[in-house]
Amino acid sequence: MSGQLSEDVAKVLVVDDEEVIREILADFLTMEGFYVRTAEDGSAALVELSRDRFDLVLSDLKMPNMGGLELLGAIRKHTPHVVTIIMTGFGTVETAIDAMKQGAYDYVLKPFKVEEVVHTIRRGLEKQRLEAENFRLKEALSLYKVSEAIAASLSLEQVVHTLSRAAIDEVDSDVVTVLLSDGGGSFYRRTTELNPNFRMRREPDTLSIEALNEHFVHAPALLEHGERCWRYFDQLGHQPPPHSLAVARLTARGDTIGFLCALSYTLGKRFDEGQRKLLHATADRASAAIENARLYEDLQATFKQTIRGLASAIDKMDRYTAGHSARVAAYAQILAIKLGLSDADIEIVRQSALMHDVGKIGCVMNLNKPGKLTQEEYETFKQHPDHGRDILQPIEFLHPLIPGVHLHHERWDGLGYPLGLKGNDVPLIARIIAVADTYDAMTSDRAYRKALAHKIAIAEIDRCGGSQFDPELAHGFLESIDLFREEGRSLEEFPDVRETQSGLMAPRR
Repeated sequence: MSGQLSEDVAKVLVVDDEEVIREILADFLTMEGFYVRTAEDGSAALVELSRDRFDLVLSDLKMPNMGGLELLGAIRKHTPHVVTIIMTGFGTVETAIDAMKQGAYDYVLKPFKVEEVVHTIRRGLEKQRLEAENFRLKEALSLYKVSEAIAASLSLEQVVHTLSRAAIDEVDSDVVTVLLSDGGGSFYRRTTELNPNFRMRREPDTLSIEALNEHFVHAPALLEHGERCWRYFDQLGHQPPPHSLAVARLTARGDTIGFLCALSYTLGKRFDEGQRKLLHATADRASAAIENARLYEDLQATFKQTIRGLASAIDKMDRYTAGHSARVAAYAQILAIKLGLSDADIEIVRQSALMHDVGKIGCVMNLNKPGKLTQEEYETFKQHPDHGRDILQPIEFLHPLIPGVHLHHERWDGLGYPLGLKGNDVPLIARIIAVADTYDAMTSDRAYRKALAHKIAIAEIDRCGGSQFDPELAHGFLESIDLFREEGRSLEEFPDVRETQSGLMAPRR
């Protein structure tokens, strides 16, 4: 056939050691609208299969050099999408049936009628079409599930994990590696995950970013097998080299933000074009989610910097309060962990405790002057929880911190301020901060008194459990702070405390 071949034309490879049979079949099948190539034995057929993509192979069973059964085994291993039909004589029908058990679609008996051969070929191609359609439906369903799972999270860790699991499950990879851009022109390995059915003795070898970038300048996809895979590694030696490698590029706004790499180390398991396409489609779905998650991480970092900046502004109001907010945040975090809160809730407790005194910015007088505050000064001081709420209210992403900031001076017995809430009506976050705040206030130097000893402070918290403090939280705090001290741990392990350069251990007086 000459000219541009239509994608709808099925490609058939006829394999027979008798030239007459090859020519008759080629002529008839061409007239029936098929694209036909011929080969005189199995070895020649494999050469043709390596040069072009065929839909169906019609092969004789008995041939020199390489017979039909051996050819069938090679086809199943290297081009499993190809439909195989065996031609045989009456004496070898049992062998032809064995071939069907090994993956052949059907067989035709010699001497044959060409019309019957054509009919069998059309049935085989229809089966192939239905299987391909079924695969596309499964692919669409898989991509939908992956998209749903990825879209449900703004956590970069979770998005990358979902992407890796999808590549393992849908592409049947032994190993999946996700490489991400660091934003400065370099890439790093974000994760490597293994198929549960695959065991690797050591860490996989390092993929070459330079080789990957060079490839994707010239081609939109990467699918390599055997020794051709090796060029994409900086060095090989820790592991036996992979037998097959498929890579899809992750892009956002036209820029490369990473690579999704699937590797097969299992002998005989090679990725095919369909799996590469599925990997590419999965990467496309994940790219936007990865970019969004990274932007969210940047926003979270800005969020934390904002909180630390405000906390620093509070502590600089007076030298006696330096480090107070960070220490209260550390103590509140210790108690929140003791209570078994989720990681997300522990972080909210920590951030709220770090910000709990932000309202003091609205109290213009020196609250740490020697001696007691006058009644007027005390009433001004009592306004700082309301000031804190008002400062945070216009900042939407700080709203989860407001209950702790606004209500940390409420009491279990209802005698606190600003609302006079009682018992469990006081939010848990505020009850936690109330204990942590009081403990640090008692064990820190102030302008009007020296720090109290640890034993005196915990005795006071124990005494006030059930009046000033939630009794369960007071008991939990005493247990957790004692354990913290017994383990010889330092508050400097908390980043916010380190940044104050306090160098303080948990009080031991």
